[in-house]
Amino acid sequence: MTITAARTLQRWRAPCENTGANTKIPMRGISQVQGGKQDPLTFSKMAGGGNDFVVIDNRGGRVTDPGELTRRICTRALSVGADGLILIEGASRATLRMRYYNADGGLAAFCANGTRCAARFAFLNVIAGRRMTIETDAGIVAAEIGEGGWVTLTLPAPYAFRAQRPLMVGDRLIHGSSLMVGVPHYVIFLRDDLWSQNIAPLGSAIRNHPDLQPDGGANVNFVVIRDPHAIEVRTYERGVENETLSCGSGVVASSVTSALFGKVKSPVSVLTRSGITLEVSFALAGGAVDSVQLKGDARHIYRATITPETLEGFDPEFVRDPASRVAVS
Repeated sequence: MTITAARTLQRWRAPCENTGANTKIPMRGISQVQGGKQDPLTFSKMAGGGNDFVVIDNRGGRVTDPGELTRRICTRALSVGADGLILIEGASRATLRMRYYNADGGLAAFCANGTRCAARFAFLNVIAGRRMTIETDAGIVAAEIGEGGWVTLTLPAPYAFRAQRPLMVGDRLIHGSSLMVGVPHYVIFLRDDLWSQNIAPLGSAIRNHPDLQPDGGANVNFVVIRDPHAIEVRTYERGVENETLSCGSGVVASSVTSALFGKVKSPVSVLTRSGITLEVSFALAGGAVDSVQLKGDARHIYRATITPETLEGFDPEFVRDPASRVAVS
């Protein structure tokens, strides 16, 4: 089949256009970015270990369609661009609540790098002190703000560890392990050089493997052991559907799996694709892991205001999958 000369793109209606009652608006009072009475909706661009995020104080409930907002504002080159959106909200069981959305607009139970950024955002905006608790969909996480923008998280213990979980990918048998660190992870140990390889094809195949779909697929971590206290990790992340420069829960999953196989001991320094090193510590006794902590950067890059052009004038779904948005014959 060939694409017709007159390509027909599916009609997209910008969320800020005043085109009728059925227009989908991802924020309450979008007029605040068009000179209305409400204050402009501000956001912070932050990064943790190389994962980058848009962070919004949503304690007032102004973001009403976070999935739609995420798909637009996280689109690189056409908008702010990020791996995900973080909403800071009120909580009854913790200092604050964090909701995290992957770049594709899907709600995720947990993001460790994002949680560090949420903690520092809360500290910088006087929402919390240096020590706080954060309610996530994977449980309550404790956070402590250190010097130089570094944050230490105390995490719930990983669970559902399967030491041997082989998968057939094409005609190739992949040997790996799986476990839950808030979200599902699959861990593969490599003997070859980690940095010269293109991990995306195999990462995508494993992330979408039918055997992992009961949990919605898994983040896929490729690991090389350097010494008893140092590993290197690259991660293919679901929801982003590509390799990211870092994945905090993937760093924890890789460190814990390495320890359970007797390859490393706490603490573990983890070099990520961004070149930034994170630190994982834990207690290991009788094959059980507890007292897991993740320490790393949480960088505040800039603060800005959402304007109409942040969200309108482009189709994020076309950027992600143009073939599905073009009529063919």
